[in-house]
Amino acid sequence: MSGRRGVLAMALAAGAAKGAAAQPGWPDRPVRVVVPFPPGGSNDIVARLLCEVLRERTGQPWVVENRSGAGGNVGADSVAKAAPDGTTLLLTAPGPLTINNALFPSMPYVAERDFAPLALVATVPIVLMVGPETPVRDVAGLIALAKAQPGRIAFGSSGNGSTNHLAGELFRSMAGIDIVHVPYRGAAPAMTDLVGGQIGMMFDNLPAVLPQVRDGRVKALAVAGARRAAALPEVPTLAEAGLAGFAAEAWFGLAGPAAMPAALRARVEGLVTEALSDAGLRAKLAATGAEPGALAGDAFGRFMAQERATWTRVIQASGAQAG
Repeated sequence: MSGRRGVLAMALAAGAAKGAAAQPGWPDRPVRVVVPFPPGGSNDIVARLLCEVLRERTGQPWVVENRSGAGGNVGADSVAKAAPDGTTLLLTAPGPLTINNALFPSMPYVAERDFAPLALVATVPIVLMVGPETPVRDVAGLIALAKAQPGRIAFGSSGNGSTNHLAGELFRSMAGIDIVHVPYRGAAPAMTDLVGGQIGMMFDNLPAVLPQVRDGRVKALAVAGARRAAALPEVPTLAEAGLAGFAAEAWFGLAGPAAMPAALRARVEGLVTEALSDAGLRAKLAATGAEPGALAGDAFGRFMAQERATWTRVIQASGAQAG
């Protein structure tokens, strides 16, 4: 009998804990997480993995909404102008928060003014790839081909202002080559054209491209970050391949409207930090080549300020433009 009472007590305690996690105040209704790029890309993958854990932990739906356009500005602007009640959040790659204000001639928002930084969710390596029809085996071969055919090799990206766009611009500048940028409405359609031979090369985030690399549909020539990717240990960095000092990495961060109350921000930051410590989520992120983030609130805000400064220098040096 006492054993049954013990089991019942544990069940009630578990139920109370679950109820407490879902309770005070927020979230007491569904949370809409805007991804400002199309489905199928790294941003979308990371958002859905995180939202799955947050649904389990809060007992409320966390719904991913893809709103693409203008390098992520369309979706980001919808969040900047949303009610600051925590029911509409932005989970985005760097562009809308740290790049686009320097890249686009006019913007519907000012990132550092109109968003509340909440959490760095994940970081991911960027990979330089060529399509199956591009006759090169390494970075030196690609640079030689581009120099022999100035203006004829096109590189795709997930849109103007994306980190894979600017990684391409940095590559153009540091390698001293003439390549043509082709922006897409997201990474997935760009990858389709890379596999199909419509474009010759592309930088993209590892989580979205790992299946195509492993299947041999595209060739990974280099990783753009400071170190090799654990998921592709045989692929050198661009620095190792001859472009010393080349460093570009993608990340995904959560933000809300700037007017979100401090207590609500803290609640969101705490939930996301707890979710990122979940062993299952960490394993799923690792399987895609991503690493969980470890910054929240003001620390994430300072990180974004550094990113704005870095990418503004790249934009100015390369002459990159939106459009």
